[in-house]
Amino acid sequence: MVPYIVSTSPHLKIRETISAVMRDVLIALIPAVAAAVYFFGRRALWVILISMASAIAAEFISEKIMKREVTVSDGSAAITGLLLAMVCPPGIPLWIIAIGAAVSIVLGKQVFGGLGYNPFNPALIGRAVLMASWPVAMTTWVTPFDAITTATPLAIAKFNLAQPLPSYWNLFIGNRAGSLGETSALALLLGAAYLLYKKQISWHLPVSFIAAVGLLSSIIGKDPLFNILAGGLILGAFFMATDMVTSPMTGQGKIIFGCGGGILTILIRYKGGFPEGVCYSILIFNMLTPLIDKYTRPQKFGVK
Repeated sequence: MVPYIVSTSPHLKIRETISAVMRDVLIALIPAVAAAVYFFGRRALWVILISMASAIAAEFISEKIMKREVTVSDGSAAITGLLLAMVCPPGIPLWIIAIGAAVSIVLGKQVFGGLGYNPFNPALIGRAVLMASWPVAMTTWVTPFDAITTATPLAIAKFNLAQPLPSYWNLFIGNRAGSLGETSALALLLGAAYLLYKKQISWHLPVSFIAAVGLLSSIIGKDPLFNILAGGLILGAFFMATDMVTSPMTGQGKIIFGCGGGILTILIRYKGGFPEGVCYSILIFNMLTPLIDKYTRPQKFGVK
């Protein structure tokens, strides 16, 4: 008689590991890192390295204190540190980025139980805390190559500053002021294509996010292409909002998340006090993800 093992679902087994996922995300971010170093120099590299090292150290120390299994080898802490650096200005003081990385790990992940239990994107939690604590450091931008203090394209447009807006080409390649990882749309799209090819993300959330921003921009009489290229939308849509832990599980849910995030981004940009809204729109919809999952999950077979 052949024994059968009865267990609860799901019964799906895959060979994918956390380390493999994080490795693919790291590979996908290489073009954006290279673009950041090219446009903003060695200072950008220092910000990235300090952020990653601080995140790894914070995870190791916090897990030791909480008497949990040390998981720094899976690469998730390093990716959190890298993503935090990508959404910060090139000239941010290194001690501030170190604090932000520690906050991302401890408050954004470990207090909830570690990877897989965090309701919010850890890197964006770190950015939000830094923005509230050191707003001047987090909003001091410089031009590529010569590091002259300037405003971001979104700030120029929002506050009608007496500065010329960069061309679409400069917005696309990254020759403009902004956070380290958000300036070069070209580099980000190359990384996004890799993640889509490796099936680490699906098209539903990023495409709906970007489409909602473009459509609502057109409706309210703003330049849709400018709004897609000028801020951190592409970075947020492909690398932040698609976080497996904090985004909806179903395709329908991802589209709802993306559309809602895109609408909220434009509302913050043009009706709120900040020229950028990607960070807060993602965090707000992270909070709504369990509700979205509840109403979009597939119906169980044989159950009404």
